[in-house]
Amino acid sequence: RATMKSLRFISAEVFVSNAEFARKSLSNVAHNLFPLLFKASYLLEQGEVIHDLVENWPLTDFNMGKLLGTTVDYQEDLSHRTCSVCLENCLTGLRDYVLNHPSSYVKRLKVVDLTGVKDAEVQFCECKKTMGRWARTQLLSKLCLELVVYLQQTQCNSGTFEISIDVLIDLFVTERNYDLVVQALLKKYCCPLKICCVAFRSDNLALQKFFYIIKLADPSLLRKLEIVHNVRLDMEHLEILFNSIHFPLLMSLTLPARTFNVRRFTATDERMLTNIGEKMGEMMQLTELSMPFSILTGRIQTLLSPLKTPLKMLDVSNCSLNHADMTYLASSFHANHLETLDLSGHNILDLYPSIFFKLLSHSPSVLRSLTLEDCNIQDTHVNMLILGLSHCQKLQEFKFLGNPLSSQALKHLFTFLCELPMLKNVEFPVPRDCYPIGITYPIDDASLCRFDHQKYESVAEELNLILLQANREDVKTSTPLFGSYDAAIQETNNELGAYLIKSFKETLEKFTTLNKMS
Repeated sequence: RATMKSLRFISAEVFVSNAEFARKSLSNVAHNLFPLLFKASYLLEQGEVIHDLVENWPLTDFNMGKLLGTTVDYQEDLSHRTCSVCLENCLTGLRDYVLNHPSSYVKRLKVVDLTGVKDAEVQFCECKKTMGRWARTQLLSKLCLELVVYLQQTQCNSGTFEISIDVLIDLFVTERNYDLVVQALLKKYCCPLKICCVAFRSDNLALQKFFYIIKLADPSLLRKLEIVHNVRLDMEHLEILFNSIHFPLLMSLTLPARTFNVRRFTATDERMLTNIGEKMGEMMQLTELSMPFSILTGRIQTLLSPLKTPLKMLDVSNCSLNHADMTYLASSFHANHLETLDLSGHNILDLYPSIFFKLLSHSPSVLRSLTLEDCNIQDTHVNMLILGLSHCQKLQEFKFLGNPLSSQALKHLFTFLCELPMLKNVEFPVPRDCYPIGITYPIDDASLCRFDHQKYESVAEELNLILLQANREDVKTSTPLFGSYDAAIQETNNELGAYLIKSFKETLEKFTTLNKMS
């Protein structure tokens, strides 16, 4: 459905559609019209106009989220369009803002906020070329270094050196762009564009390099820290990190798989875990915590009870939680505030049904997203699940991939899901009866695609018909066999694959050496 445009926005589109005329006329445009022209140019992918608008930006701030988000003149949110043409021209325009004016008294720009740009799976821009978070990190770092070199080698107007613009960005650093980003951060104080990292993600990076760059990125500004794939961080390293670096504004923390493993805990490990929990409570304002695939049996309270702020997001998928952990979660003050909860990999409806109901009943007015993948939810559990979910009238997203549910059970569940008024997204499993008889759960990757695709399509049509008949065509359904879309992995999958092959070869070589020695 087309979004309504005001007469002002339609006029702005007409103006920027003739790029040559628009660029020549910018000096005659009222300053308060620049945001309107920017959004119109972004919609029409007028890269050269975007460049010149940013190069001549007359206002004190430039906030991508606000500029591209819902506005009075055009309500469609364009912040999910990470169009390469638009973003590259935006950033080069920012560089040229610093360089291309003979005098600096008209330069009012103080803050550029790039954090409002959101990476999405489906791109609606015509060029279909995206610039993801990693590429944005790469380009901004490159432009900052070019600026420093140019200013050192050229006799610039003295006013150029007085320009100081904070550029807020979500950095994404891997081995491949590490050196470039480090150099840009080291030169921050002699560059007019000051990289201000408010969110930091690290994948495929040696631990020593991670520790070095996280200090350079100024942890005092960080609000979100994601240490995800192939950063070999264990509990000992995490304690060192928290003891040596303070994160006073940190609200969101994602830790890599297997950071914690309590199966072989010593007294020293217990002390370490307690210290980590206390540090998170003392020096952070955590509202989001993700620690999937760690083994935390019996230790959730140790980690979470010191937190002074209630968690809004918690991911403890595949963390081997036991009865005591689930009881603590359901009774803690966090339960009343959880908006996003991932309990995947736990047999909750079989082992802890009453605790699960209690947990959901404590968060009915706030829970927006619930993930219960690989939880061994069977046909016999569906009525129980419906009873639990009936509390969650604000639920917008429900993911339950990897559960052994039949077509009939899914139809029964979907009939109920129609009654959740806020629901927008459902990820459901391939029905058990689409797989060969005798399939065991959880299904291994090799068998995941070996199902009757024709039967699946038929069932999926029936499920969507249930939604349609209930006037719920607003609910999007899907079965992403290998998990939900991850923009970061999508952007760096080649590097991730190469890193995994390298790790496998190193492990194989060590194994071969050990065999020879024995």
